[in-house]
Amino acid sequence: MENIKERTNKVEVLFWSIALPGFGQLLNRKYVKGIVLIILEVMINIKGNVNIVIMNSFLGETKLAIEQANFLWLMFYPCVYLFAIWDAYRDVGGDTSSNLFLPYVFSAYIGTLGVIYSPKIIIFEHLIGPVFLPIIGMLFGFVVGEMIRRFILFRKKN
Repeated sequence: MENIKERTNKVEVLFWSIALPGFGQLLNRKYVKGIVLIILEVMINIKGNVNIVIMNSFLGETKLAIEQANFLWLMFYPCVYLFAIWDAYRDVGGDTSSNLFLPYVFSAYIGTLGVIYSPKIIIFEHLIGPVFLPIIGMLFGFVVGEMIRRFILFRKKN
């Protein structure tokens, strides 16, 4: 029964952290860190026009989303977001395997590159924009980071 509760807490913390950076830290009783991450999230969100950019992107108004995005602030979002997820998961005991940080770090790096290049990248004659290109980049970065992590683990075994 204890293992089920531990898994539930890990999953609960992970999902709340995905919902809003800092919530996972609050569940882990890391109040100062959680409040700092929530303040960073709100500040980046306001300064970068994140909600307006998300709304316009989902409505298919990609050019308008690009015009309204403050890229100097938006570039912070992937790193803060993924750090908060990794940190909350690690604090609840979810980071038990070696180098588990690598997928999160590469996801943040490549997600940030997605933000930078989002006004220029066209795939299948469609401008991807400042929401979907970073998400694609984050997914790709997670896979790259996991491959690097597994390569390191493989090299340690041999």
